[in-house]
Amino acid sequence: MRRGQTHLEEDSQKEPAVGYWKPLMPSKGSKEEPETGCQDAGPGDESQSAEQCNVSRLRSSSVEIREKGSEFLKEELHKAQKELKLKDKECERLSKVREQLEQELEELTASLFEEAHKMVREANTKQAAAEKQLKEARGKIDMLQAEVTALKTLVITSTPSSPNWELHPQLQSPSKAVFRKGHVRNKSTSSAMITAASHNAAPEPVSRECKEVDSILFAEFQSWKESPTLDKSCSFLDRIYREDVGPCLDFSKQELSELVRAAVEQNTLTIEPVASQALSVMKGSAEDCGGPKKCALSGLPRTCKHRITLGDSGNYYYISPSCRARITAACNFFTYIRYIQQGLVRQDVELMFWEVMRLRREMSLAKLGFYPNEI
Repeated sequence: MRRGQTHLEEDSQKEPAVGYWKPLMPSKGSKEEPETGCQDAGPGDESQSAEQCNVSRLRSSSVEIREKGSEFLKEELHKAQKELKLKDKECERLSKVREQLEQELEELTASLFEEAHKMVREANTKQAAAEKQLKEARGKIDMLQAEVTALKTLVITSTPSSPNWELHPQLQSPSKAVFRKGHVRNKSTSSAMITAASHNAAPEPVSRECKEVDSILFAEFQSWKESPTLDKSCSFLDRIYREDVGPCLDFSKQELSELVRAAVEQNTLTIEPVASQALSVMKGSAEDCGGPKKCALSGLPRTCKHRITLGDSGNYYYISPSCRARITAACNFFTYIRYIQQGLVRQDVELMFWEVMRLRREMSLAKLGFYPNEI
């Protein structure tokens, strides 16, 4: 067995090699080794040399393809970068447009809200003015109704058996006749007072009243008449407030006096008679509102035939005839002033001035305690 194996090994060593293997990769020293290898190869190595040439050609072609592919990819990358830059610019422009639109929308919304608030304010102002005019119109209607009632009472109370000496002074005897100029009528917004001379009074001598216009007062009235207003800061009304309205409406109960003055200025005070046989329900305390036998303004025990209400409070305050005369005189003045402001008085300036002076005299007399007797 050993001899046979050694024999086979020797035979195998003696057999010539079929071909010689060369490395496919070229050497580092030269790139042209594959080509020299292909040229120097013998007839037995032609097939192997051809394969090596094909491999080298494939390698060169793959290198070219790789280079061209890399150039193409670089060009595509460059184009993509340009497109991205353009898209970034477009996005930036669109974002600016969006910001501008949002700002314009906010400004438009703010202007719309401001316009809406302005319209609401104007509507509220007009509504308040309309309500004020309605209240004044109702006050005028109440005043006119009270005047009509008073005139009816004057006409009804004048009969042949019992004549009204105020309406028909010519029926009086010459010895008892009292000279009267015009007629007395109260313009209070709440009620009309009817005055008559006492039949038992002593005859008074006939006298004629002389009048002279005060230049300072007349100048103040003319200045106010050019632009009439109810603002007490003007010189005309400021003087009347200090000299007449303030003292006339200054009662012992200071807190209630302030409320009465404000109601008279705002034309929200109401005077109504009190039935002698029935007592109304008072919402306030008896000390504050008084009673049929106690005046709420002076705090003195007096017979109170009238009561007042201030606005919509619903509280009734009983007042004496003297306090009623003072409040009525102030109401008469403010009513006439409002008529002038609203353009309802069509008279000469001097006549209006003397009517204002007459109303001021009524307030002064009422403050001093003079008031007409009630029928």
